[in-house]
Amino acid sequence: MGVLLPRTCPLCHHAGAAPCADCAGELVPAPPLPPPPGVDRCDVLLAYEGAGRELVARLKYRNARSALRWLAWQMAALVDLDAQRVDVVTWIPTSADRRRQRGFDQAELLARAIARRLRRPCRPLLDRRAGPPQTGRSAIDRRSGPAIAARARGVAGLRVLVVDDVITTGTSVAVSARALRASGAAHVSVLAAARTPLKRNSSHSDNREE
Repeated sequence: MGVLLPRTCPLCHHAGAAPCADCAGELVPAPPLPPPPGVDRCDVLLAYEGAGRELVARLKYRNARSALRWLAWQMAALVDLDAQRVDVVTWIPTSADRRRQRGFDQAELLARAIARRLRRPCRPLLDRRAGPPQTGRSAIDRRSGPAIAARARGVAGLRVLVVDDVITTGTSVAVSARALRASGAAHVSVLAAARTPLKRNSSHSDNREE
């Protein structure tokens, strides 16, 4: 018989809700920003700073899944199915090397949990080709974006909800939206766990959203 381990908050490590009420109170909502090019709608849950950064980074880099359900529920609540038709949920895949190293794809975990919450199918509609990871690259280097292609079948005429973990410059979601539209997607919306705050001073002007 398996042993059920107690759930703990990924931020303060106290047993109970993940995140606990105190830590959840420290999370900052993502600022309203225009969607990246080619994206019809973009909803983001958290600002990728402070407690929000730690919460998402622990899932992304440490496989800390205790908050996965909370993130998926909160993200799904941003989707108004009465006003926003969704035919299928997909995700922006991480690189093959990262998936092998980590043993999972954090965006896929979120997408499948969100699809269950929305009662919509979840399918892999995007492929990521070989190339350098976006993490750690400068905003200028990120502008070329990862090499992402839509799968040839199963996209035409669909309204696709693309799930991502963190939006930084918006290039990855713009490239993904362009690929889906080229394959015939009728509408592309994006739902992300977190978004990196924009830098306000001129010395960081290259970090503005694209």
